[in-house]
Amino acid sequence: MFENLSHLALQQYWWVIDSLLGSILVFLMFVQGGQTLIYTIGKSKTERTMVVNALGRKWEFTFTTLVTFGGAMFASFPLFYSTSFGGAYWVWMAILFCFIIQAVAYEFRSKPNNVWGAKTFEAFLFINGLLGTILIGTAVGTFFNGAEFTVNEMNQSRWANPYGGLEAVLNIHNVALGLAVFFLARVLGSMYFMNSIEDDNIFNRSKKQLLVSGIPFLVFFLFFAIRLLVMDGFAVDTKTGVVSMESFKYLHNLMAMPVVAILFVVGVAGVLYGLIKSYLAQKHTTGIWCAGGGTILVVFSLFLLAGFNNTAFYPSVADLQSSLTIQNASSSHYTLTAMSYVSLMVPFVIAYIVWAWRAINNKKIDIEEIQAEDHLY
Repeated sequence: MFENLSHLALQQYWWVIDSLLGSILVFLMFVQGGQTLIYTIGKSKTERTMVVNALGRKWEFTFTTLVTFGGAMFASFPLFYSTSFGGAYWVWMAILFCFIIQAVAYEFRSKPNNVWGAKTFEAFLFINGLLGTILIGTAVGTFFNGAEFTVNEMNQSRWANPYGGLEAVLNIHNVALGLAVFFLARVLGSMYFMNSIEDDNIFNRSKKQLLVSGIPFLVFFLFFAIRLLVMDGFAVDTKTGVVSMESFKYLHNLMAMPVVAILFVVGVAGVLYGLIKSYLAQKHTTGIWCAGGGTILVVFSLFLLAGFNNTAFYPSVADLQSSLTIQNASSSHYTLTAMSYVSLMVPFVIAYIVWAWRAINNKKIDIEEIQAEDHLY
C-alpha cells in the first residue's frame, strides 16, 4: 500500500503526522500551565496537594508525547533533527533539563524523609511550567522566522554563531509565540482544575485565572498571528528548489489551502468559546474539551502552513539555500514506507490514551480522597 505512494506523498503524510503530534503536545502542556498556578490556586497545603495530584495523573502523557514527537521528527526528517538539535543545543538542553526536573519532582515531592521539602520540588514544577512552555513556543517560532545555520552539499550542518539557538529569544515574533503558549497552557490548566477537582475554592480561583491568563494569551497570540500573515515568508521554487523571500507568504498559504484556513478559524473559535463559556457560566466544567480541541486544530494548521505549499519549514537566515523543506530534509522512500506501516498503530495508541484518561479521571479529586490516599505526588 504505502510502497506505491510517491516520495513526496510519503513526506507530506509524515509532516501531517508530526504536525498532529506537535499539536497534541501543545494541548497537553496544560500540565505545565497548571504547575505555574500551584500557589495561586492552592492556598493551603491540602489544596496544593490536590492541585499537584490532579496534574500528577496526566504529566506522563505530556512527557511521552514530547518524546514521541521528537522521535517521529528524527525518523521522518533526520536532517532537521541533526541541524536543530546539533546546532541549537543550548535551547534543547534547557528544554530537556526542564522536563527532567519535572519527572524528579513528581517522583519525590511527597516521599517520606524528603530532606529538601515539598517546596523545592514545587519550585521544580514551576520552572518546568514556565521555561518549558516558553522555550518550546519560541523554538517553534523559528519555523517561521528562521534560524542561523548552514548545510553543505554532504548534508553536514553548522550553526552560524556561538549561541546555540539562544539567539531565537532576540526575535520578538518568536518570543510572542512562546508567551502565547505559556499563557494558553495556564488557561487550559485552569480549565483542567475546574474539570477534575471537586472544591469550590479551587474552582473559583481557577475561574478567576481564566481572565488573568486569558487576556495576555489573546494579546500575544493576536500579535503573532497578524504579523505572521503580513510578513515575508520563505518560498521554494518547485522546479529549481531555490528558496526566496515572498511577501505575505503565509497569508498566501492560508488562501491556497482552504481546508487549513477552516481548521484555523474553527480552532480559534473553539478556544474562545471554551474560554468565554467557562468564565461567564455559573458552573461550567467542560471548557477544557472545547478549548483543548481548538488548541489542537490551531497548532496543527500552523504546522501545515509552515511545511506545505512549497514552503521551507525550517528556514536559514544565514544562507537561504540551506533552508530545510519536507523534500530535502526527509528520510528515504524506503524508510518512510516502513515507518508508515508502523503508523497504522497510532489509532490504537490514541484509543488506549483515551481509555486510560477516562479510567484515571472517573472520579474528581476531593479532600477525602487526598486524606485517604496512600500514594501522593
